[in-house]
Amino acid sequence: MIHNSSIIDKKAKIGKEVKVGPFSYIGPKVEISDGVELVSNVHIEGNTKIGKGTKIFPFASIGTPPQDLKYKGEANSLEIGENNVIREYVTINPGTKGGGEKTVIGNNCLLMISSHIAHDCHIGNNVVIANNVPLGGHVTIEDSVVIGGNSAVQQFTRIGRLAMIGGMTGVLKDVIPFGLSFGNRNYLRGINIIGLKRKKYDNKKIMELDKAYKKIFSSRNLHENLSKVNGEYNANNLVTEVINFIAKDKKRPICTPQSEQ
Repeated sequence: MIHNSSIIDKKAKIGKEVKVGPFSYIGPKVEISDGVELVSNVHIEGNTKIGKGTKIFPFASIGTPPQDLKYKGEANSLEIGENNVIREYVTINPGTKGGGEKTVIGNNCLLMISSHIAHDCHIGNNVVIANNVPLGGHVTIEDSVVIGGNSAVQQFTRIGRLAMIGGMTGVLKDVIPFGLSFGNRNYLRGINIIGLKRKKYDNKKIMELDKAYKKIFSSRNLHENLSKVNGEYNANNLVTEVINFIAKDKKRPICTPQSEQ
């Protein structure tokens, strides 16, 4: 069902059972999969793909050029997965040459009102980004992350799987998987034990992760602390995931359990 007030370019690819409400625009390079719904007043352009079952609310702007002064009109793309909910006034930009030319959003995500996904971001599955949260360029958000309202994530920052960011947090440092991060400038407050239990991880593994966390962050020298922990929890994939995340090449420092600045 397509409302007669909407404009859809003849070259756009539209799947089955797609609903396009009033006053929407779909550009020539856009691909909309089966069962997608644009409620009304939705603008989609650029080389943009939207996966099955995604619902987009009024005044969302998707696929418009990156807000990057280095962008010179090079070819780029935006890929949005399946069964996402994109609420009012959300803005999502495609990639740039400096970041692989592609922005990617996974499946089953909820992007609340006025959140912004900048160029070259990579968002995993089952991510919740609350109201008024901007992500800078080149941000990586792994699966099942929750970001509280009115937070802001600096460019090139990584947030690990199943981490939780408190509301009104300025995220300037990478957050480890399963971490709880809060503060005017983010610091760690421990492990997301409730989230791990909801995902039905074994209690023994969770307790071992909590012990390893305390050892890893027992001092400011993370590499020395990691060398002490390395091998002690080889059978615990949660601990291994945290260690690998910290050891990986990165643009930002790792968020630590420091007092709020």
